[in-house]
Amino acid sequence: MTPRRCLVTGATGYLGGRLVPALLDAGHAVRCMARTPDKLRHRPWAGRVETVRGDVTDAGATGAALDGVDVAYYLVHSLGAGRDFAGTDRRAARVFGERARAAGVRRIVYVGGLTPAGVPERELSPHLRSRAEVGRILLDSGVPTAVLRAAVIIGSGSASFEMLRQLTERLPVMVTPRWVRTRVQPVAVRDVLRVLVGCADLPDDVSRTFDLGGPDVVTYQEMMRCYAGQAGLRRRLILPVPVLSPWLSSLWVGLVTPVPGPLARPLVESLRHEVVCAERDIERYVPPAAGGFLDLDGALRAALRQVAGTPPPARPAPGDPQPGDPGWAGGSLYTDRRERAVDASPAALWRVVERIGGENGWYSSPFAWAVRGWLDTLLGGVGLGRGRRDPVRLRVGDHLDFWRVDALERGRLLRLRAEMRLPGSAWLELTIRQDDAGRAVYGQRALFQPRGLGGHAYWWAVSPFHAWVFGGMVRNITSAAARDGD
Repeated sequence: MTPRRCLVTGATGYLGGRLVPALLDAGHAVRCMARTPDKLRHRPWAGRVETVRGDVTDAGATGAALDGVDVAYYLVHSLGAGRDFAGTDRRAARVFGERARAAGVRRIVYVGGLTPAGVPERELSPHLRSRAEVGRILLDSGVPTAVLRAAVIIGSGSASFEMLRQLTERLPVMVTPRWVRTRVQPVAVRDVLRVLVGCADLPDDVSRTFDLGGPDVVTYQEMMRCYAGQAGLRRRLILPVPVLSPWLSSLWVGLVTPVPGPLARPLVESLRHEVVCAERDIERYVPPAAGGFLDLDGALRAALRQVAGTPPPARPAPGDPQPGDPGWAGGSLYTDRRERAVDASPAALWRVVERIGGENGWYSSPFAWAVRGWLDTLLGGVGLGRGRRDPVRLRVGDHLDFWRVDALERGRLLRLRAEMRLPGSAWLELTIRQDDAGRAVYGQRALFQPRGLGGHAYWWAVSPFHAWVFGGMVRNITSAAARDGD
């Protein structure tokens, strides 16, 4: 692979934010163009890229951003930005194509939507029609262009996937529109990124559209059931009815899920079209990874590795939540967060934190903790009987009543992972930092990732007791540290 100078537009978005580190790992130099560059400042790769301010509808800024670039990735669209999103996208694509040609760019790469074979463009949804028009404008720009047409991209943060995730998790029984029986060919975000990186080396005489999809052709109904299986949910009962129009469907999606209505509406309108690959020619130019494209089950497993806000794996994968993903993306996560400064040294506070559990107790509501332990035992869980290995010191992997030490940074962080019977996954994080006055600040965060409707119901059932249990922990831990001193 020849190192290229690449421009990524849409680097603050879903695909762009994942493409940048993939290009860097492949040895390319990357420049990011963003209307608000500050949004990129805290990305892990920010120090390895050049960032320029600009809007793709601004010919001057676009031309400056494209200067000296070999490959330009066009990953912006105005979906959800108002009624005339198609007009905005049309103007932006023309500006980008003209400026790319003037700058001597050798290739444009664009990700559009997979369109149904044999359906006239005027009959497509406004969303798909606009995506097709943008691809055509870029192909006509005089710059060799690869238009990758994908249907549903499976990965945490993808709007289509988040609709699938939220609907399936929250509704064990669904009365749905007829579009749940529409066939679609989903593709894992991992494979989309691999192809995008590979397109930097396409021959100069290749300028065309490519269909991009995984190996499975399924209905949306089958996708929902596959998701339920991979997420450990009970089989979903799905009842399609003929009376829900795309407009009513989008209102329903907006009511049930956190996906914003202006974004959900054009996506839902597109679901009435069958979108299946007519060719797989891209594989002649960008060979598949070992093992080929991920199938639907594999793509879902990759997308479900992590929920946004939960303790991350050692190296986040493309399907994981990423910094900059919208707040509604990444799955459901409930949080109880508390913090208090204490007139004690961080060392004194840490001694109290590290003694938590076992015979030392949980610093609040002993009866409530005992009841929770008895209930866990009755349900077949481990209960509170395990205690702790050592009364003073902890290490990663230690059991701690019905918790397990998941992470430990001595003097700074203790993270516990719940091993009690729960309709979901839970963590308890205890942290210590020092404020400007030199006081220790105790932080406490309880995290709960629900599994299905029962998980959501569980959180709301126990949340009224959090002020008593978790609030008491904060008060008593900080009081004990202040009392013990150094």
